[in-house]
Amino acid sequence: MAAVYFHIDLNAFFANAEILLDPSLKGKPVAVSGTTRRSVVSTASYEARAYGVHSAMPVSEAEKLCPSLVIVQGHHHWYGELSRQFMEIVSRYSSSIEQASIDECYADVTEEIRKYKRPLDLAWRIQKEILDETGLPCSIGVGPNMFLAKMASDMKKPMGITVLRIRDVREKMWPLDIGEMRGVGRKTVPYLKEMGIRTIGDLAVYKDLNELRTVLGKNTEEMIRKANGYDDRRIVSEYDAKSMGVSETLLEDVTDYDEIRGLFRTLSRRLSARMKEDRKMGYLLSIRIRYHDFRNTDRSARQDKPVWKADDLFVGAMSLFDDNWEDEPVRLLGISVSDFVNENTFHDQMSLFTEAEEKEDIQSVLDDLNRMTGGKTFMKASRLLEKKKNETAESA
Repeated sequence: MAAVYFHIDLNAFFANAEILLDPSLKGKPVAVSGTTRRSVVSTASYEARAYGVHSAMPVSEAEKLCPSLVIVQGHHHWYGELSRQFMEIVSRYSSSIEQASIDECYADVTEEIRKYKRPLDLAWRIQKEILDETGLPCSIGVGPNMFLAKMASDMKKPMGITVLRIRDVREKMWPLDIGEMRGVGRKTVPYLKEMGIRTIGDLAVYKDLNELRTVLGKNTEEMIRKANGYDDRRIVSEYDAKSMGVSETLLEDVTDYDEIRGLFRTLSRRLSARMKEDRKMGYLLSIRIRYHDFRNTDRSARQDKPVWKADDLFVGAMSLFDDNWEDEPVRLLGISVSDFVNENTFHDQMSLFTEAEEKEDIQSVLDDLNRMTGGKTFMKASRLLEKKKNETAESA
């Protein structure tokens, strides 16, 4: 039997979570956001979306579109509790689950679905249990791979159940705007449309791969395969023991590139120290970007050599980030490494980690700090003592 994946997406999650706390909001245009002038909309109820309000929109713009908009600051602990309940319900039906963000997950139901005479009864049952036990509506996409399941869940909201098979791709998916394709960032859409790629179908049959690589880079072949309905990914558990990673949740949304770069540098050092202590190095480097609205973007790239040094982790992570950042506010960043080599290989590589490289790494820390502060504030203590000694000699 072919694989069967569900993508389960809680509809307008933050807004509906707030309505559960305050039922008087039901039926009103609601947006969840911060309270500062720089705040953006995390999510909006369907009533607000009817006015054109959407996630990542500045609050000031949203209020112009919808003068009756109700702004709710949000209760993140409440969202976490509802998300926990949501995942617990899904786990009753599958042991292979990947939580894509706080309000969506993938589930491999290939075995479980055999128990049902009508396969969609399983999707209906999960959908009903989520609604009954949490009060939250959800849409479920059903497909032979993770990509088609995700695309299917977006096709009918709220409370939809949609099947998208390979043979349905030409009719149901190809006519969609290229901006609706999972994995195509907002900043990429205008460039694709300039090339005449206006729908997913246009991408699926595009012939000039060299031109396409100028926009999609090394993801070109993968995106064409997905546009044709194929995806080789498998469920990856958040707690996969075969990988090692670190992440940092930010106190507020960040859009400054230098600040993001500095955080990746810090994460690279932390991960490198852990890998050195556990005697690990691996070929597959991955990053996670969590946006202001709790959407996650996970991207991986196989390295030419096994990595564990901070500089190698940093360069690889920044390459993935630059290729995939959607220019939206970031709330969490993470780096992980998997596909480990054996310990003997690690021991051999460790001998290459010289004192000179350690000194070079210290200087890179200072360079990053000075770049972030816009000056030459930070220097080695020995350099500072030498500078003061020279100043004293000159004054004498």
